Amino acid sequence: QVQLVESGGGLVQAGGSLRLSCAASGRAFGRYAMGWFRQAPGKEREAVAAISWIGDYTVYVEAVKGRFTISRDNAKNTATLQMNSLKPEDTAVYYCAGAPANFPFDGYAYWGQGTQVTVSS
Repeated sequence: QVQLVESGGGLVQAGGSLRLSCAASGRAFGRYAMGWFRQAPGKEREAVAAISWIGDYTVYVEAVKGRFTISRDNAKNTATLQMNSLKPEDTAVYYCAGAPANFPFDGYAYWGQGTQVTVSS
């Protein structure tokens, strides 16, 4: 059984930065792709970024390109989302996910519980 636990959320002013981490249990972490998603109040969950299982290929949605960076450390079973130049519209609960059926954003098998990110204007 794979468990994903996010951390690093919080309150930040617009223009600031946050670094989200996702800690994964299980030995198979290095064998599947990882992704980050977010869900703002009253909105559907949306994809943010994804990274291949080796970490050599990344995908970002247009809204975060140039501001967010996804990375992973397979030796430490962690995935990270570095978020810079944050905007109020980035406010959401952020989820990490693992093992997509279709890379980059479809059919993830494993999900974390989410961490709140709030960006004040």
